[in-house]
Amino acid sequence: MPEDQIHSVVQAEIDKNLLGGTPKYTREDIVEKSGIAPERVVRLWIAMGFPVHTDPDAVVYTDADLDALRMITGLTEQNVIRPDMEVAIARTLGQTMSRLTEWQVGVVNSHIHDRATEGADPADLDAIRRDAREVAAQTVPTLEALQSYTWRRHLAATAGRSIADPGDEATSRTLAVGFADMVGYTSLTRRLAIEELTELLEEFESVASDIIARGRGSVIKNVGDEVMFSAQTPEDAAHIGLDLQDAFAAKEDMPELRVGIAWGPVLARYGDLYGSVVNMAARLTSSAHPGSVLLDTTMTEALRDDSEFYLKSLRSLRVRGFHKLKPHALRRNKRDQQSRSKDE
Repeated sequence: MPEDQIHSVVQAEIDKNLLGGTPKYTREDIVEKSGIAPERVVRLWIAMGFPVHTDPDAVVYTDADLDALRMITGLTEQNVIRPDMEVAIARTLGQTMSRLTEWQVGVVNSHIHDRATEGADPADLDAIRRDAREVAAQTVPTLEALQSYTWRRHLAATAGRSIADPGDEATSRTLAVGFADMVGYTSLTRRLAIEELTELLEEFESVASDIIARGRGSVIKNVGDEVMFSAQTPEDAAHIGLDLQDAFAAKEDMPELRVGIAWGPVLARYGDLYGSVVNMAARLTSSAHPGSVLLDTTMTEALRDDSEFYLKSLRSLRVRGFHKLKPHALRRNKRDQQSRSKDE
């Protein structure tokens, strides 16, 4: 049997296992059974990141799809969320899950395919289907349970941080926002093989995430060669910036970093941060020399009396969006650095 036909058989079993059964509804069926207006169904489906089939009579929806549409519209009908938030929440959830599944699908698909076809008779479709179904049944629930546990743990931590200041999903908070990016990443992508690039990004994200978490910060997002993070205090953010530089300076196989941090009010919306403070931190990062940490004026003033840090005033920068940006270079106080060296 041709390899592509085997792939189709395995993929069909994966879809059946993951999608909550075999597709059996058309769009009209979904509208009729859910009681949701057709345009609302399409709008939510697209917001979650799924393509709308051009043929309205195509049988492409499952019971799980029907339940999902009922659940998200149910949140609106129960006044848990406002009607104008419905699409935004669906979109944010879809984008988040899409990124998560990019790496999960590689693990699940390759594992299921290898196990299902290893030593199998290419002509025995029933055996291939059975093996694919068994491996999927073993693998997917484990990933799902781990995903649920991690989500609940993060939900508890986030709720704990915000319970003293209940508000909307889009709120103003005062935070330190920082970026760290790898110097020369673009040229590296032209020289490295895909496997080497994968290892580089994995190490970058792993080390950066570890340092940010240990420093009581939060990873907002990773975008290729750059990580965006936040911290509740200027001191925590400063330590994170310096620790990131120390960690990557000690790695001979890693590019140098540039780090920029700003402090002030930001708009927190669906897991991301927005506002001039975010833009300022990004501009500082792009203007920083390799191996350095740059701060904005507000962040600098907040650390001015902290003996742990040495702050050096630099020339004003002319950058897009800011008339004059007055940066300060952040370093460890020499006495503190000597003390840390002795402790190590």
